[in-house]
Amino acid sequence: MKITSRDRAVMLGEYIVETGATVRKAAKVFNVSKSTVHKDVTDRLKHSVPSLYNEVRIVLQKNKDERHIRGGIATKQKYLLGKKQ
Repeated sequence: MKITSRDRAVMLGEYIVETGATVRKAAKVFNVSKSTVHKDVTDRLKHSVPSLYNEVRIVLQKNKDERHIRGGIATKQKYLLGKKQ
């Protein structure tokens, strides 16, 4: 059975809201591209399930606001691992 783009958008939206996942994480879990996830949860979800779209938008904005912090932590860990070896 083939999943429609609307159904996939709803599944992605629910997953992002429940877990607080980033677009990259959701793409990896659902085995689709980041572009597909972004298109589904912004365009398709906005027209099919507006209430879920609003919840997803809040999570994505929170992730966007925190991404520089996650990047700094990743860089710090990278260099700490490099010094130990």
